[in-house]
Amino acid sequence: MARGQQKIQSQQKNAKKAADKKKGQAPDQKAAAKAALVHTCTVCRTQMPDPKTYKQHFESKHPKSPMPAELVDVQA
Repeated sequence: MARGQQKIQSQQKNAKKAADKKKGQAPDQKAAAKAALVHTCTVCRTQMPDPKTYKQHFESKHPKSPMPAELVDVQA
């Protein structure tokens, strides 16, 4: 019966190690990248990380649409 008790203790110890390792991991890269996409195109709903990229996107993809007010004074 001694081996049975050692087995249970070993499983508990390994479960605790796995939980500690999982808790200490860095955030998922995909989630971090998605959180960085803060500007959304008003025409096609594409998300971009900064206003400069947003303005470049808008000028190249939607040249006939009027420029949104938040992009008028952005330097591209």
